Amino acid sequence: MSETELKYLIEQLPKAELHLHLEGSFEPELMFEIAKRNQLKIKFESVEEVKEAYKFNNLQEFLDIYYEGAGVLLKEQDFFDLTWAYLTKVHSQNVVHVEVFFDPQTHTERGVPFETVLLGIYKALEKGQHDLNISFCLIMSYLRHLSEESAFKTLEQSLAFKDLIDGIGLDSSEVGNPPEKFEKVFKASAEAGYKLCAHAGEEGPASYIWGALDLLKVDRIDHGNRCLEDEALVERLAEEQMPLTLCPLSNLELKVIDRLEDYPLREMMKKGLLVTLNSDDPSYFGGYMNENFIQTALAIKLSRDEIITLAKNAFDASWLTEEEKLKRKEEIDEMR
Repeated sequence: MSETELKYLIEQLPKAELHLHLEGSFEPELMFEIAKRNQLKIKFESVEEVKEAYKFNNLQEFLDIYYEGAGVLLKEQDFFDLTWAYLTKVHSQNVVHVEVFFDPQTHTERGVPFETVLLGIYKALEKGQHDLNISFCLIMSYLRHLSEESAFKTLEQSLAFKDLIDGIGLDSSEVGNPPEKFEKVFKASAEAGYKLCAHAGEEGPASYIWGALDLLKVDRIDHGNRCLEDEALVERLAEEQMPLTLCPLSNLELKVIDRLEDYPLREMMKKGLLVTLNSDDPSYFGGYMNENFIQTALAIKLSRDEIITLAKNAFDASWLTEEEKLKRKEEIDEMR
């Protein structure tokens, strides 16, 4: 398959994105526009200066800028505009289903009401479903650098809007914040009816993946790269078909890997793992879904069948109904 054919295939494939932080899709142009609208001064003088700052050595350096950008989001319209910008972008890349994270604590800690954050995002997602035919699930993430007590407060704030939120995630600084720190709040979240996922094994060790499985009892692992360091863990993940939401360009930018050519995706597929490709924080890491697929496929020379398998995996790993999953996979088969 030529490079042109590969790009065409990826662009045409219906895709699902399962690992996307809405605050991480904040493009510099929109950041400046909203800052001006809210009469806020940010520490960058220009769009170019913001983009120049998007060179990170690790997760924490990225998070510092991520939270700086999120600081301009104050009103329901801001959250709507952020979400709508993401949806229109991925619509152009033939993404037909999204399961997106939002971080309420990033905003409530600044005095922005939970309801303001949620309703701005949700109204944009509803418009995306109606106008762009993009189905969605919404995942509320707890920030792991904050306390479990803070997470419980966020859980309580969410209960009045339970019908709008599908699941719970766990993100932010991984190292030094193991899954067991949040065992009680995850149990309470499950009892409230939420599905569960958690970042594990990105910068943290393979033991954090075990913790997410056994203590948090998640339905899905976000990242999970470091599972390969533990053969027993790999066997369990393969046997349970526990989804892993991988983010290649994110891992490259945050120095989790040195070169995309070294990305262990094919090894994970050969071991029977249910892996998916996603963009994570696309405005910061240089690519949305198609860029992640295309650059990874070219770097490790994925075949047509492997690319199609990855696209199907995302629907299998999603929280869609079995009927909806089958429909989407049949659409992919019709492309063969």
